[in-house]
Amino acid sequence: MEHIVRQHPEHEFYFFFDRPYDEQFIFAPNVTPVVVHPQARHPILFYLWFEWSIPMMLRKYKIDLFLSTDGYLSLSTKVPTCLVIHDLAFEHYPEHYVTSHRLYWRHYSPLFARKAARIATVSTFSKNDISERYGIAPGNIDVVYNGAHEEYRPLTAPEREAVKEKYTDGCEYFVFAGAIHPRKNILNLLKAFSAFKKRQRTNMKLVIVGRPAWKYDEVEILRHTMPFKEDVRWVGYMNVDELSKVIGGAYALVYASLFEGFGIPILEALQCNVPAIVSNTSSMPEVAGDAALLTDPADPDDIAAKMHTLYKDETLRARLIANAATQVQKFTWQGAADRLWACMMQCVSGK
Repeated sequence: MEHIVRQHPEHEFYFFFDRPYDEQFIFAPNVTPVVVHPQARHPILFYLWFEWSIPMMLRKYKIDLFLSTDGYLSLSTKVPTCLVIHDLAFEHYPEHYVTSHRLYWRHYSPLFARKAARIATVSTFSKNDISERYGIAPGNIDVVYNGAHEEYRPLTAPEREAVKEKYTDGCEYFVFAGAIHPRKNILNLLKAFSAFKKRQRTNMKLVIVGRPAWKYDEVEILRHTMPFKEDVRWVGYMNVDELSKVIGGAYALVYASLFEGFGIPILEALQCNVPAIVSNTSSMPEVAGDAALLTDPADPDDIAAKMHTLYKDETLRARLIANAATQVQKFTWQGAADRLWACMMQCVSGK
């Protein structure tokens, strides 16, 4: 949106927030922020916000197009809506979600998808998933790939050494970045790292970046009982300035998530010239391309085997790093802005 509003000063943009906003999101003079009540933190409030508050705001400000960026829209408005759906993870892994939210999404998401004038999504995998599951014509869904923050860049050798000294006592390390919840598959990652360490005598560490989200009790138990637990560094949540350094200093990213609509940490690693081990499911092979090894997320031994392969084969690692430089060119925020704008304009024109 930052790219879009600055590239189109001829248009007015109204940003609807459900709580006090940060001024950093008011990107240009043609953006008017509006706080719309109530705060939408629960399915009942989702309903009130989208079916009552948003239609009033659309009428009040004489809006020509409603861009809804996270899978929700208003069934009560006649204003054309461009709907962004990132993924349908709740359809594939419903057990990972709170019952109230899961029921809301499973009931309303098909209605939202069919109501939208046009849909944008973040991968070809998600496009096909939405089309097949909700019966949306593929021609009405545009793929708008994500980008990664510009802070993610290759580190110099001294920078890498400084990061390793800070977090792993100077040792090489695998890294995972993401929320700690079941879909991210942290249990199998920890089991795989233990298997890797049993197989390979090495000082290699595992750095896990992210805050606990939900249903992480099993992870907490394994964290304190697993073999080689002293070689796993739990560093919590990080802002982009520090996270980009931790990812950039890694030997490789290990991202064995069960399901992703895109998987931005994969792109962040590749943008740092850090190779990856990623799941062979959903969108992850599409994002990683030839810059990663694919693994079965349900099999800790297979994840461990890929870690061992990458550790032992420096030629392979160098090839993956070289491939990363080509792969990341497919994913930029400028490209995302251009594709999303084209999607929005088709909603308005009806073509």
